Amino acid sequence: MSGTGRDHDAALAPWRERWGLRPDGEAFSTPSSVLQPVRRGDERLFLKRAVSGEERAGGDVLAWWHGEGAVRVLVADDGVQLLERAGGPRDLAALARSGPDGDDEATRILCRAGLRLHAAGTPPRPAGLIPLRRWFRDLVDREHDDDLLADAQDTALDLLAHPVGDVVLHGDLHHGNVLDGGERGWLAIDPKPLHGDPGFDVANVLCNPDAAVALAAGRLERAVGVIASETGMGERRILCWALAWGGLSAVWSEADGGDATAARGVAHRARALLGEGTRAR
Repeated sequence: MSGTGRDHDAALAPWRERWGLRPDGEAFSTPSSVLQPVRRGDERLFLKRAVSGEERAGGDVLAWWHGEGAVRVLVADDGVQLLERAGGPRDLAALARSGPDGDDEATRILCRAGLRLHAAGTPPRPAGLIPLRRWFRDLVDREHDDDLLADAQDTALDLLAHPVGDVVLHGDLHHGNVLDGGERGWLAIDPKPLHGDPGFDVANVLCNPDAAVALAAGRLERAVGVIASETGMGERRILCWALAWGGLSAVWSEADGGDATAARGVAHRARALLGEGTRAR
């Protein structure tokens, strides 16, 4: 979303006044939201206004978790949410970059965060959830001359046809979306409104926090072992999700003119480790 800090500040002003908030930093925007750190008394919070339907639906997922494994939504109104601010000093990306032991610990934390979210919330589920089959349409509903993407497509179709469960997913579980909540532990932010196989939520961990970490020698093999130990998922299925997600991420990145190095690299290595077949079973 374009605009200046002053524009973003003005866009949030009605909610700051309504909820008795004062700015605690400059307002800023992402492609899907306008945000500002604020205070209410001594509370350090975030004010967030969604500017897309998908982001609003993701906010509904965040509220549905009721602070279990995720930041709390304190009040909401018409796509605007007042959020708990997780401001602890620990950072999962920095931990992952500190070396193999730190990277393994960051992977364990992300796995546990995902499992906690999958168990959170109570029926009925929030409205507007997108099935994984639709989320993968840019990979699975097109023909690909690229052999890597064609294999990723086949693998994704097999995974989507044979799910091992159906949960409300985070949908974008990576090192920047799980924050240090101090005494409350590690807390997720910015979910996508997705549901489907829980294995999907581990895939993005393998492409993050950056290409240098994701493509380091032996990293994929080591991370897959950590994920299998934490989740009970078979290593072959984890590799299949890595191939499928890497393919989809590469399609998106290349369509937007972005860098698909990590996504393609992880998908290529996962395919090599899978050997002759690229099916989970």
